[in-house]
Amino acid sequence: MSRRSWLLAGLATPLFPAGAAETLDVKYDGDTLRIALPTLHFVSGRLLERLKDGASVAYLAQLSMLQDDRATPIRKRQGKFVVSYALWEEKFSVTQLGPPAARTAEGLSAAAVETWCLDSLDINTLGIGPDQPFWLRFELATADQKDLAHISDKPFVSLWDFVDLLSRKPKAGEPRWPPVERHLRLSELPRSTAGRGRIG
Repeated sequence: MSRRSWLLAGLATPLFPAGAAETLDVKYDGDTLRIALPTLHFVSGRLLERLKDGASVAYLAQLSMLQDDRATPIRKRQGKFVVSYALWEEKFSVTQLGPPAARTAEGLSAAAVETWCLDSLDINTLGIGPDQPFWLRFELATADQKDLAHISDKPFVSLWDFVDLLSRKPKAGEPRWPPVERHLRLSELPRSTAGRGRIG
């Protein structure tokens, strides 16, 4: 079996052992799903040290809606983020790379950076039946400057790019985050009609 075939086959099952401590909280905002991971802190540890030493840290994140077989994609949302630290202000900035266009937030705490990135990964639910079962999966990896140069102009990171990045051995001292999943039906979620996701 080729390496790519092996990696693709691995998408049908979790890439890491089950039972991860992370919890995927989901808000049904109009016609949009938004996520929060209260116990996940990715601007921390060795990566935080790198930021405070003046380096930037790049992250690739993906939120996928999968059919009940846990492998067939329905839709996905990807984010490419670069985080930096202003030593004198003791605040962080984060840029989400385009296309369609880059956008930046400045003067943030580490926790606010994490929230800002997750808020950027909403998924529209139009066409999904209220009782249709599906899996929602969040994935996160760091990227180096070579990776960013390769993907910075792409609207989406390709399946192969993302699988390759997730399968790479992280640098010494850097974390490797397991995917976080939740099995859902829209009918199980309280629905807000006053948020940004409202259509019409």
